[in-house]
Amino acid sequence: MTYVEGSHHVTLSVGHAQEDVDFHVKTLGMRFIKRTVLFDGSTPIYHLYYSNANGDPSSVVTTFPWAQAGLFGKRGTNQAREVLLSVPTGSLEYWYKRLIQHNVEVDNLDVFDRRRLAFRHPCGIEYQLVENDNDEREGWTGNGVPREYAIHGLHGVGIHVTTPERMIDFANDTFFSQGQLSEEGDRASFQVGNAKYGNHIELTANVSEDQGTWHYGAGTYHHFAWNLDTLANQDQVKFGIEGAGYTDISELKDRKYFKSVYVRTPGGCLFELAVTHADGGWDCDESPHELGSKFQLPAQFEDQRTQIFEQLEHIDI
Repeated sequence: MTYVEGSHHVTLSVGHAQEDVDFHVKTLGMRFIKRTVLFDGSTPIYHLYYSNANGDPSSVVTTFPWAQAGLFGKRGTNQAREVLLSVPTGSLEYWYKRLIQHNVEVDNLDVFDRRRLAFRHPCGIEYQLVENDNDEREGWTGNGVPREYAIHGLHGVGIHVTTPERMIDFANDTFFSQGQLSEEGDRASFQVGNAKYGNHIELTANVSEDQGTWHYGAGTYHHFAWNLDTLANQDQVKFGIEGAGYTDISELKDRKYFKSVYVRTPGGCLFELAVTHADGGWDCDESPHELGSKFQLPAQFEDQRTQIFEQLEHIDI
């Protein structure tokens, strides 16, 4: 039986590296777990990883800081847009005050009859904090956020589309949607996979904006990754997607910490199908208590360590 377990991580193209670290670590209180580089292409660009206490699949936000390279994107429709993060029920007043104290503008939203907070990364990417009952993932408390308020991990992904029906059909027929479709105004929401949390897809019908960019570029979402659990299951899911006619899908790529394939969905959002394989995981090159303390490189770049490090922005963690 083929399946999606739940979400794995989200990857964003952000602005400068230090402002990204400050936002995720000092403002959102997330754990810094990995400092490495983009595996694709020849331009040295940081790949930075943030998570909850344990780096669980479904808890990780990763970023490429592209401003140093002068590459910028455009937010629009037919593109993933909102980073949805899960926080404990009753924590929004704490987060409202904390965000204001860190000079972050915050809006209160009422979505699907529940309050949530909306704000932006310094590069403009949209974030929302969503309260969830009984989210068992453990928040990180190393940056001054009390345990009862700490971010559990991902709630899901917000995608803007011109034709939501095509994305809903893809999810229903090919990509393991679960439960009932919820609709509210120009929004639709459903869950994907077997997990209890972290796997919400929220679609916003958006015909007023131009097509957003899909290439790397500061200020834009790059992809949302799903946890396929095993390489054998990943293969079967890939075959099923291709067999349904969605052939804009990549070959297997080894990302050291996980192995992945990528598929462009009918709604424009790039999905990654990820597996944390036997030789991977965040602690394959650092012990659990040292995560994020060393600059890591894939083997093919190791002989260029000094040159690459000198080209990248200096960051203080």
